[in-house]
Amino acid sequence: MLQERIKQLLDEVEKISAENSEQIEALRIKYLSKKGEITSLFNDFREVPAEQKKELGLKLNELKTKAQDKINALKDSFTSKTDTSSDMDLTRTPDPIALGTRHPISLVRNEIVDIFSRLGFTLAEGPEVEDDWHVFSSLNFPPEHPARDMQDTFFVTRDPDVLLRTHTSCVQTRVMTSQKPPIRVLCPGRVYRNEAISARAHCFFHQVEGLYIDKNISFADLKQALLYFAKEMFGEETKIRLRPSYFPFTEPSAEMDISCDLCGGKGCSFCKGSGWVEILGCGMVDPNVLENCGIDSKVYSGYAFGMGIERITNLKYKVKDLRMFSENDQRFLDEFKAAH
Repeated sequence: MLQERIKQLLDEVEKISAENSEQIEALRIKYLSKKGEITSLFNDFREVPAEQKKELGLKLNELKTKAQDKINALKDSFTSKTDTSSDMDLTRTPDPIALGTRHPISLVRNEIVDIFSRLGFTLAEGPEVEDDWHVFSSLNFPPEHPARDMQDTFFVTRDPDVLLRTHTSCVQTRVMTSQKPPIRVLCPGRVYRNEAISARAHCFFHQVEGLYIDKNISFADLKQALLYFAKEMFGEETKIRLRPSYFPFTEPSAEMDISCDLCGGKGCSFCKGSGWVEILGCGMVDPNVLENCGIDSKVYSGYAFGMGIERITNLKYKVKDLRMFSENDQRFLDEFKAAH
C-alpha cells in the first residue's frame, strides 16, 4: 500500500506545474508542509515491517528530494520571468528630466584655473565672511584711506570688523600668513559689493586672483604670465597692453587690456572704437603688504593679478547682461551645452 502511494506521488510530482507564486506555495504546502502528503507517508513509514524499511526508505527519500527540487525549479523559473530589476532604473522619476549642464561661470572658471595650473599655480580658498584685517588692513588700506570707498561693503553685523569679502585678495593674505615663500596660488571665489543691480553690475560676482612670491620676481615675469593666459584664453593672435593704474596693495600697478577679437583691434562698438578691451588689474605686491603678512620684503618680491570671471565670460561668449548669470533661465543655460 505504501509503495503504491509513493509511486503515485512520484508520477504527480513529475507532472506538477504553476503559473504564479501563489500556485507554487500551494504545491509546497500540499506535498512538503507538516501536514503534507509526503510528510504523512513518513508517519506511515513507522508501521512498515523491518525487512521492508530499507527499500521503502530509499524510495521515500527519493520522492521528497524530487518534490523539493521540482518546487525550487518552479520558484527559480518564476523569479527569472518577473525579475526585471536589471533592465529598470528604479531611481528614475516618472517624468523625463533633461540632463543639466555646467554653468558658463563654472566653465570659464575651470578654464582659467587650468591655464594657470600649467604655470605651476595651485588653488587656495577662504571664507566669504571675513574680518577687516584680511580684507583691508593687511592689504595696505589704512582705516581712513579713500580707497576703501572704491568698494561698497556689506557688513554682516553692527561690528564693522565682520563683513562679506569684497575681493578674494583676502585669501592671498591668509596664504601669506600661513605659508613661507615660494608661494604661487590662484584664488577663485564669490565676492560681494553693495552696488545697484543692472546689466553691467551685480551685488555679487566671481573673481580669480593670482599671487606669486619668490626671490627676484619682476614685472617682466608678470607680463609674460599674463600674455600666456591671454593667448590661451582668447587665441594665439591676441595682444595685450598694460596701462599704469593704482591699487593700494600693488606698486607699481597696471590694468591689462587685450586686443578686441571682434574687430581685430581696428575698432568697433564692443571695444568703443579703441580696439582694446580691459580684462584685469595687476601689479607688483607692495612691500608693506609683504611685511604685514610676515614676509621679508628685502628678500622676497612678488606679483598679483585679479579678474572678474563674469567679465571674461562676457568677452568669451558675448553675454550682454550680467543678470543672466544668476537668473537660472534654462533657455540661457542650454546654450552652453556645446561648451563642455
